[in-house]
Amino acid sequence: MTAKWTGRCGECQAWGTIEEAGISPTTARTAPATVTVDQLAQPITEIDATHAESFPTGVSEFDRVLGSGLVPGAVILLAGEPGIGKSTMALDIAGQVATTRRDDQRLRKTLYLTGEESAAQVRLRAERIGAMRENLLLSAETDLSQVLGQIEHIKPDFLVVDSVQTIQSASIDGTPGGRMQIQEVTASIIRLAKRHNIATILVGHVTKEGSIAGPRTMEHLVDVVCQFHGDRHSQLRFIRSAKNRYGSTDEVGCFSMKDSGIGSIDDPSGLFINTFATPASGTAITVALDGHRPLMTEIQALVSQGTGGSPRRVVTGLVQSRLNTVIAILSRHLHNDFTNQDIYASTVGGISVYEPAADLAVAAAIMSSRNELPLPRSTVLIGELSLAGELRPAAGMERRLKEAHRLGFAKAIVPEDDDMTVPKGMQVLQTSSLTEAMTSLFSPANRPPPRQPHGGRTVEEARQELRDSLRYFPGMEPDDK
Repeated sequence: MTAKWTGRCGECQAWGTIEEAGISPTTARTAPATVTVDQLAQPITEIDATHAESFPTGVSEFDRVLGSGLVPGAVILLAGEPGIGKSTMALDIAGQVATTRRDDQRLRKTLYLTGEESAAQVRLRAERIGAMRENLLLSAETDLSQVLGQIEHIKPDFLVVDSVQTIQSASIDGTPGGRMQIQEVTASIIRLAKRHNIATILVGHVTKEGSIAGPRTMEHLVDVVCQFHGDRHSQLRFIRSAKNRYGSTDEVGCFSMKDSGIGSIDDPSGLFINTFATPASGTAITVALDGHRPLMTEIQALVSQGTGGSPRRVVTGLVQSRLNTVIAILSRHLHNDFTNQDIYASTVGGISVYEPAADLAVAAAIMSSRNELPLPRSTVLIGELSLAGELRPAAGMERRLKEAHRLGFAKAIVPEDDDMTVPKGMQVLQTSSLTEAMTSLFSPANRPPPRQPHGGRTVEEARQELRDSLRYFPGMEPDDK
């Protein structure tokens, strides 16, 4: 037997003695099921669409990300890093859903299945965040058959499984969290959720690289994939949808992590701006567009003298390559030498800005810090810088300007756009030249007064206040200089 055509026998060395034998076709091993009349396909015009009408969760920012709320039978995968607040978020949503009513005015029954903690531990968290409800049912299970039995018996309106990586099926080989185990657990829960129209949240883990743990097919099986992330050193948390069969994937939900739980932030723009009595050099205001939501963002830059060697370029909340590009544009078109200067750039409040529309604000903050000239706090800067030293239009400019005008900003410098509608009462300079934008921004007529040293006090008053504060530290004396 050979796998390819052969003209001469390998045993007797005779020609023409090899015969071709084909493989008999195999038949399908799965026979078609006997379909009853009730299971036959129906005309699409006769299908009842009321079963797919969404209902709000009570968490406004989560409803924003989903589109309009929870859809009966929809399965949502909520993934995030360990300790970011996934379980707290899922429990808070379960408690809020338990307060909503169905069409028959009965409270929605909610089932919370935990495989990571005991029922007593979840109860303590529910007491802390205010999620204690009579119709919020709680069970600690790690066996898939027990989980499916709970769902079949209770038939809740809303289900939370925390987490899918901790549930194990006895009929599948492998440890919990393995590829085959996750695929079987996910498929089984989705099957019941679709059959009984149960809105479901599956809490998932992530790998070291930040991707969702488990097979890629799990993301294809669910209806919505939400990423829950944020800075551990900040109270701010974000939810973004990477996949959404019932809405847009451009929305972002903002939340605040506190001891009492996670709360929605309906107007987060004020979190990303520092308010000072007098402007400080090295700060510029822009309007970042995260999905469809405009967010006021403050860009800070610090230019300091280098200590030798290659200059440092450090960013926080910005894109490193965009900072290097902005520095090169300033060096080439505004004739600034940054070869021996370190530059640090960051955002305020823990927000991350990845879009190039913040280039103009980054450039202005760098020039402000380098020349120690504060920028006017009532002016926003929006625009992408091209390599030719020009300002390029940014998407959603009207939404950005409306948000800035709503928060009290009276002036803006933006790229030229013939179709743009300027809010009434707002002064907008439209230009395609970086040089013109910087000239107008640093004009002496628009420059704010510099910050007074010592907070407006005299030198002697500042020294006396320092002496009074240092009396609590024996051996320390203020420097008269």
